[in-house]
Amino acid sequence: MLAGIVFSPFTPGPAVREAHTFQIVAEVGVVFLMFSIGLEFSVAELLKVKWVSLVGAPLGVVLLSLMGEGVGALLGWGALRGLVVGMIISVASTMVLSRLLLDSGQLQSAHGKVMIAITLVEDLIVVALTILMPTLASLSPHHLLGVALSLGKAALILAPIGFLAVYLVPRWLARVARSQNKELFLLVILAICLGTAALTEAVGLSLALGAFAAGLIISASEYAHQALEQMLPLRDAFVALFFVTVGVLINPRAVLREPALLLAILGLVVVGKFVVWTGVTKLFRYPWRTAVLVGTGLTQIGEFSFILVQVAHANNLLGDEFYHATLAASLLSILVNATLVRTVPRCIGAARA
Repeated sequence: MLAGIVFSPFTPGPAVREAHTFQIVAEVGVVFLMFSIGLEFSVAELLKVKWVSLVGAPLGVVLLSLMGEGVGALLGWGALRGLVVGMIISVASTMVLSRLLLDSGQLQSAHGKVMIAITLVEDLIVVALTILMPTLASLSPHHLLGVALSLGKAALILAPIGFLAVYLVPRWLARVARSQNKELFLLVILAICLGTAALTEAVGLSLALGAFAAGLIISASEYAHQALEQMLPLRDAFVALFFVTVGVLINPRAVLREPALLLAILGLVVVGKFVVWTGVTKLFRYPWRTAVLVGTGLTQIGEFSFILVQVAHANNLLGDEFYHATLAASLLSILVNATLVRTVPRCIGAARA
C-alpha cells in the first residue's frame, strides 16, 4: 500500500499512468482470494466456536452498521451514508489477521480461534452485502422487491452448487489428477474459478460471489488441498498487487481536505469495533482477557471493505471524499492493528503478573 502511494498519480515523483489496469489486476486478486476462502471454508472449525461466530458475527455487523448510522446522523452525513459506512467498516481482513496471528504465535490460542471464526462468517456476510448494497441506492416502498430479486438471483446461481460439488466436479478433477499433469490441473482449477465468477457477473451479481461459490464446489472434492496448494502462489501475488492498487488509488490531497472525515472513520474502526467486538465476545461468556484480545484483533479493515466501498461508490451511495477516506483508513487501521496485536497480549500478561 505504501509502494502504491509512492507511485500514485496523486503524489509527486514517478507515477502510474494506467491506474485502471491496476484495478483490473486487483479484481483478479479479489477473485482468487474469495476462491481460496471457499476452498478453505470449514464448517467443522466454525462449529467449535459456533455461537460466537454464527450468532455473534452477524450481531456485531448489525451493531456496527447501526453505530455508523448514528454517527452519520450526528455528523451530518445522513443516516443512509452512515449506515453504508457502518457496513463497510464492520468486516475485518481475514488475510491480514491470520498472518499477524501466525507471526505472533497466537493463531491456535483461544482468542485467535474466535477471531478467525468471526472473520470467516464476516467473509460470508460480505458476499450478502455486495448483493444487497446496490438496492440501498434506490430505496422506495417497493425496495423489498429489489432485495428479493437480488437474493433470488443469488439462489439461482448457488442452487446448482450442490449438484456440481457432489456429482460432476469430483469426478472431473479425479480424471485430470490421474493424468499427473500439474499444468492441466491448474488450468482446470482456474477455468472453474474464473468461469463461475464470470457467470455471476453476467447475471448482475459480483465476481466475488462466483469465486466463493467455485471454491465451495471444489472444496467437496478430495483434491481440494492440491487445488489450494497450486493456487496459493497466484493468490498471494495478485492479492499483494491488490494492496498496491489500494495505495495507487489513495488521493492524499482529497484526504487532507477532509481530515475530520478520516478521523471519524478511523475512530469507528479502531474504537467502535473494539467496543462492539469486546462486548459481543463477552456476551457469549468468554473471559474478559479473551474478549479484549478479540476486540483488539478486529480493529482493522482491509480487502473486503475496499470491495464494499467500491460497490457503494459505483452505486452513488458514497461520494469521492468517503471513498478516499475509507482507503486511507484501511492503511492506517492495518498499521495500528499490527502494533496492537503484538503488544496488547504482552501488556495484559504483564498486568496480570
